[in-house]
Amino acid sequence: MSIGKLGAGNSGFRLDINGLRALAVTAVVLYHFNVGGVTGGFVGVDVFFVISGFLMSGIIANGLQQGNFSVLSFYWARAQRIIPALVFVAVVLLVLGWFFLAPSDYKMLGRHVRQSLFFISNIGYLKESGYFDSASHGKWLLHTWSLSVEWQFYLALPLVLVAVWKVFPGKKAMTVAHLIALVVSFIICVKLTHAAPQKAFYLLQARSWEMLLGGLCFLVGAELKLSQGVRKTLEYAGLLLIVASVFCLDPSQAWPGYLALLPTLGAAMVLAAKSDSSWWSHNRLTEWLGTRSYSLYLWHWPLVAALFYCYQQNSSLWITAAILLALLMSELSYRFVEQPLRFGLKRLSLFRAVACLTGLLIVTGGMAQVVINKGGLTARMPAQFLEMEQRALVGNNSRNGERLAKGAPCVYGGKDIELMVIGDSHAAVLVTVAQGELPSQEQGVYFQAAPACLPVIGITEREHADQGEDDPCNRMKEQLAKTLDTEMSQVPVIEINRTSMYPLGYNGDDQTEKRKPQAFTDTPVDAATPESLKEFGRLYVESACAIAKNRPLYLVRPIPEMKIEMPEAVGKQMLLGKQHDFTLSREDYRARNAFVWSIQDQAHDQCGVQILDPLPYLCDDNVCYGSKGGEPLYFDDNHLNALGSSLLAPMFAKAFAAMPHMHNREGAVGANQMATGNSPPKA
Repeated sequence: MSIGKLGAGNSGFRLDINGLRALAVTAVVLYHFNVGGVTGGFVGVDVFFVISGFLMSGIIANGLQQGNFSVLSFYWARAQRIIPALVFVAVVLLVLGWFFLAPSDYKMLGRHVRQSLFFISNIGYLKESGYFDSASHGKWLLHTWSLSVEWQFYLALPLVLVAVWKVFPGKKAMTVAHLIALVVSFIICVKLTHAAPQKAFYLLQARSWEMLLGGLCFLVGAELKLSQGVRKTLEYAGLLLIVASVFCLDPSQAWPGYLALLPTLGAAMVLAAKSDSSWWSHNRLTEWLGTRSYSLYLWHWPLVAALFYCYQQNSSLWITAAILLALLMSELSYRFVEQPLRFGLKRLSLFRAVACLTGLLIVTGGMAQVVINKGGLTARMPAQFLEMEQRALVGNNSRNGERLAKGAPCVYGGKDIELMVIGDSHAAVLVTVAQGELPSQEQGVYFQAAPACLPVIGITEREHADQGEDDPCNRMKEQLAKTLDTEMSQVPVIEINRTSMYPLGYNGDDQTEKRKPQAFTDTPVDAATPESLKEFGRLYVESACAIAKNRPLYLVRPIPEMKIEMPEAVGKQMLLGKQHDFTLSREDYRARNAFVWSIQDQAHDQCGVQILDPLPYLCDDNVCYGSKGGEPLYFDDNHLNALGSSLLAPMFAKAFAAMPHMHNREGAVGANQMATGNSPPKA
């Protein structure tokens, strides 16, 4: 976000720039707190970028013209303005994290503090999940990505402009340099937005055009002589573009790309109008928000993350309290940290000032590095927390095992194959529970599954599209089809999948790509349609009936998806001194899985497929449980852990009791009797 305060490189305080800051920070804050339908409030950062470019190019251009510009002085001025308040926020978060963050989260915070202090957090976040993902709310310094982009721009801009000035002195050459760099960056931005949207969002080369647009506005606007009427038209047209962007755009649209022209051109138009007497910028509230915009920007996001940490992100009361606290913290930070340190450093000798600021960075960075090196300082955690976490994360090792990752078959239990279990990672979680309920230890389960893979011919998963024969899902489908045709022709099959994910998309994840259906028939679709659901259902039922033609087939109803990570949620409550069970209402479960239930019922009616329902074992009449008595039943948001899986043992036992061949030793198929002559390895 913009950190300059002086207008256009001179000593005048421009109210229109301050007003733009106020508008931008208000949009960002309301968007992050999910207030007032501000679906496009993230464009406030783009407005800040334009302001930064305008101010920085102005400072450099005026300094070069006056012959007194110093690159090092430029860097030092930016450091004095940005670093003290940023360090303060980082230290407060590290202190609070000691008491309230689990080791993995505390270690991540340490890493993010280090990246933020050295202005490379945009690169760090690029390697993690996206800005609009639900996981982003657990990153307490996510908003510093924009500071990193700006700082990287600040490092490059004076060097480039000084070099241009030495070869071609004058504003004309600087203007041409701005224009060329702007066009190149914009082309990169547009291309990356479609090919690699996270790179387009986070990287300097795709974002610098916005700051260069501000710089170009300064260089060109300084020469423009506009009438009062034209200036007013520019001003209000620019404001209209910004406000329209704030309320009409949303995270589902390709961003930044072409759409980023709307708020950035709007900001440039307001800057070009140079209006210091407008009602929207000339009032106490706007002036207060504008001057505190940097502090407010720094403090608001940790409070947003805190709401999500406490699972109060939808509480109007908590949101209101958090916004008021953000305003209070920004005032305190501005009065007692930002301003005193900024002007206090100026009263010191340059050597002492640099030493003080460097010392702040070293001490805070050192704190963060200790947290990282010590793995989040596990020793500070109560023993009860560590024991809970260890129990919660115990699951079926095969979920992440080599066989699952490769989509390869294996055998659980004895050599006499009495059952096949197929599916995706949900099948891998439950296969050992099923094997444990077989009547005899000599009986075994033939298992084959692949991650995010639905064993239905004719359906393609997004994750595995265009991956070729070596892809684990494609390999599993091909091999499984042969196995079902030629081997164990009478052995019952249990199919277990996170089925609703494929036609509908992930549940509870904000990332655009994950909200889309994760499987398709002909071409990917961005949202489920009646046509896509009809075709998916047809292929699903056909596949089920094809399997059931020669053997009993049991389809397991979808496991409840809790939407939040259960070990993390229970751990947070424990650290906050609270304990309650996390649940999902039956209504939410039905709304999510009604379509899958309907096609499973259709398969039952059409060809006698049997249904296994986990809900009686995981739910009561009103809710499904993600935890019970302070013990998580899942090791993430949708995979049951060992405790949760064990609750389904009676479901399998009841099903096996109704299978006569399970108790007839003559019906067993030996692993060494398979048609291929190569039995799968023991799991």
